[in-house]
Amino acid sequence: MTSLKIALAKGRLLDDSIKLLESIGYDLRAVKETRKLVIDDGAHNVRYLLAKPMDVPIYVEYGAADVGIVGQDALRESGVNVYEPAVLGYGNCRLMVAGKPEYKTMEWRLLTGLRIATQYPRVAKQYFSARGLSAEIIEVYGSVELAPAVGLADLIVDVVDTGSTLKANGLIELDEIFRSQATLIVNRASHTLKVDEVRTLIEKIENVMRET
Repeated sequence: MTSLKIALAKGRLLDDSIKLLESIGYDLRAVKETRKLVIDDGAHNVRYLLAKPMDVPIYVEYGAADVGIVGQDALRESGVNVYEPAVLGYGNCRLMVAGKPEYKTMEWRLLTGLRIATQYPRVAKQYFSARGLSAEIIEVYGSVELAPAVGLADLIVDVVDTGSTLKANGLIELDEIFRSQATLIVNRASHTLKVDEVRTLIEKIENVMRET
């Protein structure tokens, strides 16, 4: 019987997540060498689930995975009810409001009827609603920077790392919503039913982070 099920976000966090787990003694060679989405490590009694970042919090909340490693951006967008015992110090980025340079020269927060393109509709809605701003949220997938260029939206809400993609598409940063990094999340039932396994994992990760 598999003791611990760990969900890992595919994409930009995966390599560093693998390195972290290898540093605490897990063997993830099979994860790196296969295209399978479910990989069993019988020697360490672990099952790995590889999922899209936005799906990892859902798998953990519903118990398909006991723990997960995911960006705080995806976690906040999901709105799930899980424990978040440790931030992991990699995958740093910012969730930003961005738009064409002319918005920098005007008080865009006073404009009404703005259209916002984003892969983070929940976070975007909370941001604009909390400030009493009138905005229509348009959910898009991939290449969010395209939306202002073709007139689909006035502004975007998206993750920014270096800002080079924004610049290449004629956009600038207007406001930072929050900063994000990789975080460890735990299913609430697993936190109780598998307390020893979960606690051991957390302690090993915390020890590694203290040493780096």
